Amino acid sequence: MKLADFATPSFLADPYPVYAALRAEGPLVPIAPNSMISGHYDIVDKVLHDRHMVHNFEGSVRKRYGDDGLNQPVLQGLGRMFLLLNPPVHTRLRSLMMKAFNARQIESMRDIAHSTAQRLIDDFANRRSVDLVSAYARPFPIEIICRMLNVPVEHADKLGDAMEHLARMLDAAPADAAQLAASNDAYQTLERYFTEVVEARRKQPGTDLISMLITVEEDGETLTQDEIVANVILLYLAGHETTSNMIGNALIALQRHPQQFDALKRDLTRLPNAIMECLRFDGSVQLAGRTASEDTEIAGIEVPRDTLIYLSLGAANRDPARFDHPDQLDIGRELPRVITFGGGVHHCLGYRLALLELETALGVLLARLPDLAIDGVDDLRWNGRTSLRGVASLSAHW
Repeated sequence: MKLADFATPSFLADPYPVYAALRAEGPLVPIAPNSMISGHYDIVDKVLHDRHMVHNFEGSVRKRYGDDGLNQPVLQGLGRMFLLLNPPVHTRLRSLMMKAFNARQIESMRDIAHSTAQRLIDDFANRRSVDLVSAYARPFPIEIICRMLNVPVEHADKLGDAMEHLARMLDAAPADAAQLAASNDAYQTLERYFTEVVEARRKQPGTDLISMLITVEEDGETLTQDEIVANVILLYLAGHETTSNMIGNALIALQRHPQQFDALKRDLTRLPNAIMECLRFDGSVQLAGRTASEDTEIAGIEVPRDTLIYLSLGAANRDPARFDHPDQLDIGRELPRVITFGGGVHHCLGYRLALLELETALGVLLARLPDLAIDGVDDLRWNGRTSLRGVASLSAHW
């Protein structure tokens, strides 16, 4: 199996047959020099929790872009985001971020999420058909993160292209020269914008997330200006893409399993478990990566230091050794831990917000439009991303 197998049109449309072949090939499969991949739940979970399996951002940049890569503005910015750092720097940043991004802060967004969903649906409910991505799945999480950061939601449109170019840099495949240049411009646009926002918030603080990041302190430690700006950009990016794609993926999975969809519509109290099942069945986040910080052994296989291990979260969530009948959607399934949000020290900081958003977005939509049906689920245009799976549009009627 080669890395190119994870970028074919057939894979991007439906990766799960390739994932089944990956699992059958072995616990760890070589796919490129010094690179392996696993789609087995137990191995993916073990690697995610192994302190010796780390992010090697600088090494990855040098491998992809040469020594000059570390001078690229977008890669410098990504290198300041706590998501891609290791302890102890990651520990300090995450601890400070969690003070501002805690359970109480997230729960305070529930009413805002509910009113946002209602208002967006009000705008199209009388049309009888709509593209749910552009009218609902995309603007819904954007409005919420804008409220949390207290930035004008109308600015999201002008920053949208920049966010798209930045997100491309997180894919498994390296960017070509044109994409790298576009991503550099994009990061500098975002950096200028959020630097102005942070400076304004220092002069006039509020109760928003940016103000909290400016003031958080632990054992005398605070966040630097560059750390605040880079990680606000990260939060803004995460607020754009992962949840919006997951709303679409969940609706597609449910439409493709009409008995499950009907059962959920009849009893929306089943929604929390249904969401976890949809996250397992076809999660938006499909891939993670770790690098061995020392020579080690995984499942009896020697893994030399500096080997990059790709972790196929999508394949792990369909592992028949972990889930009975994994290729069937079952909203009543008693679920072991779904691995979509990662694990270990890098477990997704925003998972509570993501679950709140998914529960609200789907719950309000199905309560308001109980006859909702998704069109053309066997002929969809997927986004062509190996790491973040979703559709460009999603036609629906009721």
